[in-house]
Amino acid sequence: MRFVWAVAAFVLAAVMIGAGIAQRTVFQGPKSETSDLSVSEEAPYLLIDGAVLNRLPGAQTLRAQGEGDIFAAYGRTADLKAWLADATYNEVSLGDDGEIVSDAVAPATADDDSTADATATPTPTPTPTAGAAADAAVTPGRSPIGSDLWLDEFQQEDLLIAPLQLPAEMSVLVATDGTEPAPTDVSVSWPTVSATPWAGPLIVFGGILMAIGVFLYILGIRHARRSRGPRRKGLPLPVTEPIDLAVEGADKGVISATPPTRRSVTTGKRAFAIVPAIAVSALMFAGCSADSWPQMAASPTPSPTETVIVPEGQQAPAVTKSQAERIIARIASTAADADEAMDPTLAASRLDGAVLAERATNYKLRGAIADYAALAAIPTKPLEIVLPQAYDGWPRSVMAVVNDEEDKTASIMLLTQEDAWSPYKLAYLSSLEAATQMPDLAPVYVGAQQVPPDSSFLVMAPDQLAAAYADVINKGEDSEFYSQFEAEGDQFRVSIAADRESRLAEFNTTAASTGSLSFSSMPGEHPPLALATLESGAIVAVNVNEVDTVKPTNADAVIKLDGNPTVKTLAGAEQSATGFTTTFSDQLFFYVPGLGSTEKIRLLGYGSEILDAKVIN
Repeated sequence: MRFVWAVAAFVLAAVMIGAGIAQRTVFQGPKSETSDLSVSEEAPYLLIDGAVLNRLPGAQTLRAQGEGDIFAAYGRTADLKAWLADATYNEVSLGDDGEIVSDAVAPATADDDSTADATATPTPTPTPTAGAAADAAVTPGRSPIGSDLWLDEFQQEDLLIAPLQLPAEMSVLVATDGTEPAPTDVSVSWPTVSATPWAGPLIVFGGILMAIGVFLYILGIRHARRSRGPRRKGLPLPVTEPIDLAVEGADKGVISATPPTRRSVTTGKRAFAIVPAIAVSALMFAGCSADSWPQMAASPTPSPTETVIVPEGQQAPAVTKSQAERIIARIASTAADADEAMDPTLAASRLDGAVLAERATNYKLRGAIADYAALAAIPTKPLEIVLPQAYDGWPRSVMAVVNDEEDKTASIMLLTQEDAWSPYKLAYLSSLEAATQMPDLAPVYVGAQQVPPDSSFLVMAPDQLAAAYADVINKGEDSEFYSQFEAEGDQFRVSIAADRESRLAEFNTTAASTGSLSFSSMPGEHPPLALATLESGAIVAVNVNEVDTVKPTNADAVIKLDGNPTVKTLAGAEQSATGFTTTFSDQLFFYVPGLGSTEKIRLLGYGSEILDAKVIN
């Protein structure tokens, strides 16, 4: 009977294990679902809307096939459509019935209402006429490679496979080089949920039954061996006589009285047979994943704690942190190439405002003076703070702080982007004051509002800040604005005062009787840029110019520049009977509190470089 139960256990175990394995293999079904994205006509770009990418739950895998290099990038849908505003492209989206549809989109015309919205993008190029079609066909299109709008981009040859996990508000752009047609063999796939909740229990219980069957089989063998041998009837035993051990032992030897038992032979074999069965069951149990078991209750999902409340109606931040890192690295690389070649045109492709003006002056001086030093390289990492403007339109701005702990230096910078097709440019760059305490800023995923130059919600409007601080530099405590600025920790004012005092003392020892040296500060020509902080204040970047003026006080005297090759090179003269002016450009970052605050305006960072020198007319 033990053998019967053992065979039954084996059969049932085989059925259960086979059924469990079949659920995970032949009966499981496809592991992904794929949708082919077809287009009706060729175009240089293909835009895949975020709704299509999120038609099914889970991560997305983009597959595009064609000849040559294939490019794909993703970003905010509004950004991609702004970048494509002047181009012909195909858009793949979801129809009203939830089906994937493809539409050809033509460039918007100048009087199209869609271009007059809050994005404030430049007017796109009108659709070319039929007569100009031949010329347009040979005109190179705009390459999408390397745009600062993309959150990430991919480029592969002939076949591009890109794993994605994008929300509905982001889309994907597929192209080649912006001139040739975009690939038409494009598909998106999603992993399908193929849970087999009974596969695990079937395999595990089948393994247990198999172990029970093995155990019953061993018991059956043991029972059969014990019952093996002849069955004799009882017979009268002969009368035994004592054995003379002295005689018998000499002839026959000693006989052992403890024969080996069967138990000592079979015990080890039984244990060896049971262990493999249990091991097989354990291996099958380990191979079952979470979706191979019934889910008795839903797993609790932790609720995120919101630390910063996004203002109602606030738009999306201009960049992410990784995007800002990539943009700053590109700016630094281009600036390094321009510094090496002393090429202001190349520098202008990534620099703007006071930063570009100072570097152009440096190139001029380095070209004329052999040992003149180049400006410091633009820092790139580690990027500690990123504060993007929360704005869907243009122009946009981003503030960043790079803190190099190894060199014990920190820099604050402000980037701007003029329109959807322009790269970000570095407009302001300064070194942070030692032990600078930054105000509370919104996280990068929230962003900040840009403060208008004439804002009345700050203790001082951004467009008045440069003039007020210049007046404090000129007059010190006699300035009407002196009490509005925090003097403690402002090393820039201290260094300016010390430099002016030492230079004036040196000048008076040699030329006081024939000339005069004076100093003045005034607002620079570059407009202020401001981003709001969490305390209703703002970080404001301004440009201030310091002008040194040296004039002769004697009609017969002239000002010579024998020991000043810098001014001589910029002014283009070695001496002048009217004198010279030398201008230094200051890039300053301030924290300006909100209206009603008792705090003072604090200087956060500063930088100063020579800008120009001229002969006084």
